[in-house]
Amino acid sequence: MTKESSYTAKLPGPDRLYDYTAEEDAIWGELYRRQMKMLADTACREYLDGVTLLGLKPEKVPQLLDVNRRLNETTGFGVEGVPALIPPSRFYELLSQGKFPLATFLRRREHIDYIEEPDLFHEVFGHCPLLTNQSYANFVRHFGETAVRLGKGYSWHLFRIFWFTVEFGLINTPQGRRCFGAGIVSSPSEAKAATEGTACEFRPFDLLSVLRTPYRIDILQPIYYVIDSFADLEAIVEQDIEGTILKAKSLGDFAPAFEAKAS
Repeated sequence: MTKESSYTAKLPGPDRLYDYTAEEDAIWGELYRRQMKMLADTACREYLDGVTLLGLKPEKVPQLLDVNRRLNETTGFGVEGVPALIPPSRFYELLSQGKFPLATFLRRREHIDYIEEPDLFHEVFGHCPLLTNQSYANFVRHFGETAVRLGKGYSWHLFRIFWFTVEFGLINTPQGRRCFGAGIVSSPSEAKAATEGTACEFRPFDLLSVLRTPYRIDILQPIYYVIDSFADLEAIVEQDIEGTILKAKSLGDFAPAFEAKAS
């Protein structure tokens, strides 16, 4: 976590369960109900199916043990609770092992609409449902393997792929454009912005373009990239990632579609 954070990671008890309070259950439930109502017509079917497969409910904060078990039963993926934001090398290593790192704290009510740090609602409600889809799970694992293989010098550009897919990806469906990125489905303001599309741009996913696109983490996204299928997503990591990153570096970044963050 950042040095300014007032949040403390939860630790499991001897039974490997996390002790969430009644207030935390209430916050989870409020977020869950609000987002599910909004996502009924804006999230892709695979995401909504994943919510059902994981057995997520509004009544109580889910336990990582249950999420891990259900993911293992569907795609062989898993999760691992982490005490704080972890180094990129550890993040990629866990993905390569088929484990998604999850923060274990839940946002407080004063941050219910927006929290810059990834909390448990973002992690479980945002990321985990699609890990029940085999193509998506394969992509995440192979992405981690690629990041581990290429190493630190490629890390920054690699995360742009992650950002514009796993975090803020959209997909074309027979019903129209739908969201699947965790940063969209877990955020009321981002889901509204991505759905209405009045102050943002939608671009077809192109690996070289994605690698040249800068982003900011603390604003509504001005650019979203759209895939055509999760099979196409899985195929991204079959491309020459190393060569394409080198080409992106030589061409340079596109001009930012946002103002620089004040220092």
